[in-house]
Amino acid sequence: MTNVLDRLGRYAVRQPWRVIGAWLMASVLIVGASGAFGKQLTDTFGVPGADSQKALELLSAAGSDRAGLTAQVVVTPRDGATFSESVEARAALVEVRAAIADLPNVVAATRQSISPDGRVAVIRVQYPVMEDLSVADLQNLKGAVAQARDGSPLQIEMSGDLSAQFEEPETGIGEMLGLIAAIAILLLAFGSLIAAGLPIGMALFGLAIGISSMSLITYLVDIPSWAPDLAAMVGLGVGIDYALLLVTRHREHLARGLSVEESVGRAVATAGQAVIFAGGTVVIAILGLGVAGVPVLTAAGIATSVIVLIMVIASITLIPAFLGIAGLRIDRLGLPRRRAAADEGGGGGARWERWGRHVSGHATAYAIGTTVVLLAVAAPILALRLGNPDAGTLPETRTERRAYDLVARGFGPGSNGPLVIAVDIAQDPGVVERLAGAIRGAKGVASVEPPEVDTEAGVATLVAFPTTSPQDAATLDTINRLRGEVFPPVLGDSPARAHVGGQTATMADVADRVSERIPLFIAAVIFLSFVLLTVVFRSIVVAIKAALLNLLSVGAAYGVLVMVFQWGWGMSLIGLESTVPIISFVPMFMFAILFGLSMDYEVFLLSRVREEYLASGDNHTSVIKGIAGTARVITSAALIMISVFAGFVLGSDPMTKMFGLGLATAIFIDVTIVRLILVPATMTLLGDANWWIPRWLDRLLPTIDIDSDPGLVPPGSTEVAAETASGNWPIREGGGA
Repeated sequence: MTNVLDRLGRYAVRQPWRVIGAWLMASVLIVGASGAFGKQLTDTFGVPGADSQKALELLSAAGSDRAGLTAQVVVTPRDGATFSESVEARAALVEVRAAIADLPNVVAATRQSISPDGRVAVIRVQYPVMEDLSVADLQNLKGAVAQARDGSPLQIEMSGDLSAQFEEPETGIGEMLGLIAAIAILLLAFGSLIAAGLPIGMALFGLAIGISSMSLITYLVDIPSWAPDLAAMVGLGVGIDYALLLVTRHREHLARGLSVEESVGRAVATAGQAVIFAGGTVVIAILGLGVAGVPVLTAAGIATSVIVLIMVIASITLIPAFLGIAGLRIDRLGLPRRRAAADEGGGGGARWERWGRHVSGHATAYAIGTTVVLLAVAAPILALRLGNPDAGTLPETRTERRAYDLVARGFGPGSNGPLVIAVDIAQDPGVVERLAGAIRGAKGVASVEPPEVDTEAGVATLVAFPTTSPQDAATLDTINRLRGEVFPPVLGDSPARAHVGGQTATMADVADRVSERIPLFIAAVIFLSFVLLTVVFRSIVVAIKAALLNLLSVGAAYGVLVMVFQWGWGMSLIGLESTVPIISFVPMFMFAILFGLSMDYEVFLLSRVREEYLASGDNHTSVIKGIAGTARVITSAALIMISVFAGFVLGSDPMTKMFGLGLATAIFIDVTIVRLILVPATMTLLGDANWWIPRWLDRLLPTIDIDSDPGLVPPGSTEVAAETASGNWPIREGGGA
């Protein structure tokens, strides 16, 4: 791989316009195909084998309207009067309902009963299954509502499944602020506008291609509508990170007098291997989400993995081409003092060396203290509750939130999360009334609509309204009570079967499936981490320690999420309207993403420590020099990641806030507490035991060199001797192999 990457980097320097032209051609083809043939992204939260999925399948097979999407148009008189008191309000309600009923693809627009206080009415709009709909249907409904509002005596709001499926995510200033912060950090780190601009430009270019490709990937798998937000968050972070590693290594080579071509070749052959390794682990970990058995998580993982792959390929091809064009001018257009500092002092290497000596000198205190802090921050994970935030958590500027509040005020909070109960009555039609009566009398059920019976299809549908809101833990108890305590006594030996479906029940089943599978997923990821680090660093101890430290980092990030989103600590600082449960799939996604990112930093730090250890045989000194040589790049990369992730916290969607805060917190903890304090402290305490591995295992494992620059390894190094004996690449500066 070293030889291949070296030749690839040199080719990109010699033929930069061919490489850039190939990328431009690929981008034109992908963006053009996406615009012409791309499919709409959709949210299908089905869980194969779950009770809610069985309800949906039963309704779909029967051709029931209840299998399709719904929307709610909620109206109330502006003057506070009741509908019985205002003739004008009643007439306006009839007009709104008629206008909506005439829209394309609307199966029915039925008026739900007016609230007991007479002030709120709900028009339930039924649509066919999602495959027959598009974003145009949502736009048509929005247009009809907007037109009805003009001069109307009614306040008119809308919400429901249709909005959730086809609403485009709002774009705020958060992402832009994150990018601006990343540019500022790169400029301070490099002291050059050209060097700082390359990582940002490459990441944005790769992101544009990746996001455009998602509408094409939907031909293979349904990509959820929220996947682009998550993929953009991860793609920007890793793209800038990977480019940063390559540009940093290239500038180090130039500072030692190498030619541009040789410098880029070596940078791609060394840092490029770290990029491939780190990107590969991110992709493998994210694709591991398939373990959950939830198709929407697998699809989102595929979409995110595609963008990470694009960033990896762009880093080892497009960045070298731009470096070739920039040539020796890469340090121009910068800040003279910052550039001089970077060239002369290695970007604060002396300061970081002093820090490394300080930590090593107080290793026991730092190891114990930081471990206690991380465990304390992670402790709230014991109170973690998985669920799904409802529209009541959105800002009041959103029509969905206003509709939610009106429905809750008029009909009760459970009316925002109806339970759709599908009953197979093909062989026992008489069971419907008995079942409806039992459901009405069940604890936690406020009301039940009259059954809809399709004797020809052999399916009956009952819609039950819980007494609690969709995100309330009591609602989950009601669902489980219906399935486990209400249905069995009524159905008994009857061949009829009842299943609880609907959006609320589906999200509850997703949370149950994730809770069931996440231990297996974490175990698989940790095992992968152990194997990869053992192969790369030839050490059992390093691999075990890295796995444990990764668990501490992620556990602390989970703890912060619980404190902010469930307990409400500081929620107003991030614009959160109310406390919410942790979205069911966030912990899995976070673990997959952070595993890859933390492996990136772990490899970059430990490769330099191992390099020094192989040269000197002194573990204490190698830890200090490893920190001094990598801390600037690691902290710069982490600050960029944190800036990008934190920018998404400013969004309006709780899920985006959750991902942004969780990832930013985990990266901060991983770099500041773990990589720069806990890792050097524990490695100092373990001494030479860090590098222990049984000889029989060492002989069995393949040899992989990650991010090791042979030009920096002193003569006599066992690593150089091994590479020279094997005929591998490295050529030393100044001549001989």
